[in-house]
Amino acid sequence: MRQLSVEDSQQWLAQPDSPQLVDCRQPGEWATCRLAGAVLIPLGELAERISELDPTRPVLVYCHHGVRSINGAMLLESAGLSADSMRGGIDAWSLRIDPSVPRY
Repeated sequence: MRQLSVEDSQQWLAQPDSPQLVDCRQPGEWATCRLAGAVLIPLGELAERISELDPTRPVLVYCHHGVRSINGAMLLESAGLSADSMRGGIDAWSLRIDPSVPRY
């Protein structure tokens, strides 16, 4: 499991072989802001919803500041998926990539 910067995450997401993007925050946070192409699977539901992910594709997990996503990526890796965490989460994305993404 790697912790990728938001800049590296942005580059990877722009590639043809981009990862599945998982937002492991809560629905209320998702309602405030989200990244395009992400699927919401709150961290507490991730173990029971792993089957919703394609095991043949890598996963990039993000949260608010990058703490929950580490746990999410480790959980996915323990289940046999290739998973990485976006360091700094959506807050860093808003600060360094896209200021139109609301901060909270």
